[in-house]
Amino acid sequence: MHVVVCVKQIPDPAAPGSLRKDTLTLDRSGKLVMDDSDSYGVEMALQLASGVDGSEVTLVSMAPGSETSGLRTALAMGAADAILVSDDALAGSDALSTAKVLAAAIRRAEPDLVIAATESTDGYTGTLPVQVAELLGMPSVTFAKRVSTDGTTIKVERQTEAGYDDVECPLPAVVTVTAGVVEPRYPSFKGIMAAKSKRIDVLGLADLGIDAAEVGSRGAREEVLDVADAEARGGGEIVVDEGDGAQRIVAFLEQLKVI
Repeated sequence: MHVVVCVKQIPDPAAPGSLRKDTLTLDRSGKLVMDDSDSYGVEMALQLASGVDGSEVTLVSMAPGSETSGLRTALAMGAADAILVSDDALAGSDALSTAKVLAAAIRRAEPDLVIAATESTDGYTGTLPVQVAELLGMPSVTFAKRVSTDGTTIKVERQTEAGYDDVECPLPAVVTVTAGVVEPRYPSFKGIMAAKSKRIDVLGLADLGIDAAEVGSRGAREEVLDVADAEARGGGEIVVDEGDGAQRIVAFLEQLKVI
């Protein structure tokens, strides 16, 4: 079984973020790290692969500047190899453009199972994995809190507001996992050293047969027009109960349209 994991490389969340002045989009130049939400997907893939003989895990990512730092972390966890799509024309891509690029790269890997996080921590659209599934012509199962497979079908406990649904579908398929589905392992020293020699295929748009006019800021269907600082949080109102406390709270909630 061949498992592909979508891994997003993002600016280090511990460092102050900055925007590009020309596009008002997140500045992704410099060293990137693996999105924490994707560590759950990598771990889930490794555990599933270990249960089916002959399985391996491949990572797929899209990042500027041929940046591989985040991928090396995932490779150190135990993934076999990686595919990185990096092209200057991809700057400013929206979710659909990114999905088209990732789907083209994933198709080259011929996977039996594709795993992704439910959403990234720097975008929060939550739409990309199902877009990838649609482009690949695969069924998608989202919000997985538990996953198992025999190599031909996938069984998922899909998290819902009321609990979870039991879902089963044939492979190949796309599955998105929630945080906490597994406990990601820490890369060992041996794994870190081995990751340095693992193969990362770096591809451009031409390698994938994608027209540069269809992606990046040129092909984006959305545009950031303005960015403003969030309003400073004001001080709250202290209510001293002088016999009318309940009425004042109700009036406050009505003002907020909570009731």
